[in-house]
Amino acid sequence: MPKEYSRSQRVVEQIRRELAELIRLEVKDPRVGFITLTDVEITPDYAHAKIFFTSLKGQEGLDEVQKGLRRASSFLRRELGRRIRIHTLPELHFVYDPSVETGNRISALIDVALESDRHYADEAGGEGETGAPETDSPR
Repeated sequence: MPKEYSRSQRVVEQIRRELAELIRLEVKDPRVGFITLTDVEITPDYAHAKIFFTSLKGQEGLDEVQKGLRRASSFLRRELGRRIRIHTLPELHFVYDPSVETGNRISALIDVALESDRHYADEAGGEGETGAPETDSPR
C-alpha cells in the first residue's frame, strides 16, 4: 500500500526540488555555488518557508553564502511562483544546517574509538574469543 502524504508535505518536497534546480541552473551569484538543500519547513498558512542548506565549504564563507541567498531570494521566489501553482507563495528564509558536519565529526570520533579499541585489544596479549591465549601449534 503506498504511503500517503499530506498536501503540505508534497508542497514542501516540490519547493525543495524546484529551488535546488533553480539554484543550480539559474542563480549566477558565485557565492551561492556548492550548496545542497537538506530540508524545507513551511508554516501552515504557507506564508513562510525555512530552507535548510549545507555548504561543501562548511562554515568557511558562510556569511557570504547567506548574503548571496538573501540577495537571490526574491528572484527564487518569483521563479518558484512560475513553477508551482499555490495560493500563497511563501517568503523564503535560508538557514544553515550543520547536521552533515556534525555527522562527519561523530563518524570520525567513532572511527577513533574503534581504532583505539583495536589497539587496546592487540596490546592485551592476543587472547582469542574464549579468553585463552592463542597458540600457533596445531591441535
